[in-house]
Amino acid sequence: MKELAKKLRGGALTPFLFLLPWLFGFVVFTFGPMVFSLVISFFDWPIIGEARFVGWDNYVSMFTDDPLFWQSLWITFKFALLFVPLNLIVALLLALLLNQKVRFTGFFRSVFYLPSVISLVSLSMIWSWVYHGEFGILNYLLSLVGIEGPDWLNSEKWALVAMVIASLWGQGSMVLIFLAGLKGIPSDLYEAASIDGAGAVAQFFRITIPLLSPTILFNLITTIIGAFQTLVLAMTLTGGGPLQSTYFYAMYAYDNAFKYFKMGYSAANSWFMFLIILVLTLLVFKSSALWVFYESEMKKEGTT
Repeated sequence: MKELAKKLRGGALTPFLFLLPWLFGFVVFTFGPMVFSLVISFFDWPIIGEARFVGWDNYVSMFTDDPLFWQSLWITFKFALLFVPLNLIVALLLALLLNQKVRFTGFFRSVFYLPSVISLVSLSMIWSWVYHGEFGILNYLLSLVGIEGPDWLNSEKWALVAMVIASLWGQGSMVLIFLAGLKGIPSDLYEAASIDGAGAVAQFFRITIPLLSPTILFNLITTIIGAFQTLVLAMTLTGGGPLQSTYFYAMYAYDNAFKYFKMGYSAANSWFMFLIILVLTLLVFKSSALWVFYESEMKKEGTT
């Protein structure tokens, strides 16, 4: 006790006191619910009623007796295969444009970031109007060039594509992260490359991409996580239809919990998705040694 009082008087524990609010929030709102969901994934818990321990039955049933599990998982993977590369490419292109020395750059940065602060429900309402089969602005623009647009949200063929296009709208945070990475690249590297005769394309692939690779790694991981957690946009735009063509895994887990009141089964669904995201993230990190360039490590190797 004397030693503890001495540390308190000396201020040694002051940093930990500032951490206490975050630790409390983490334990109560993040770690605690995660542990609870892991525990109830081994129970049959209808919310209203007594929880009954069933062991691994929820996981076994998920893999063997539930066709919606595999269907929703496959739809989510298809969405991620389109969503992840398109988001990265579009965000990088926008960051490159915003990195140019032109007038009103601050205004354009605010415009590109603005959709990120608008609620997904509001964005869904906007896109439902854009995609309307008869009165939508997208089909109207297509008709001006002689193309008859489909009924986007009611077409099994085009609904998933429409979801991907709509998801490109709110990537202002990723654009700003790419822009920060671009600002961190020394300009003298481009000047030296220009003197050596390297063009804009060569500079992009030989300088920009390698030095931006740590930022690409970060955005890649966060985009993968976001793709597998897509829920609000699908619920408000299509409701999982038509014919469950946009019935994502997150919606499947949500329905099991709050529509069918199978809370334990839904927890098992969520933990399986956690494992998928964890495995994909580890694979990306493992592969990063082949394509991510860290300038500090190269400097360290050059001095040894």
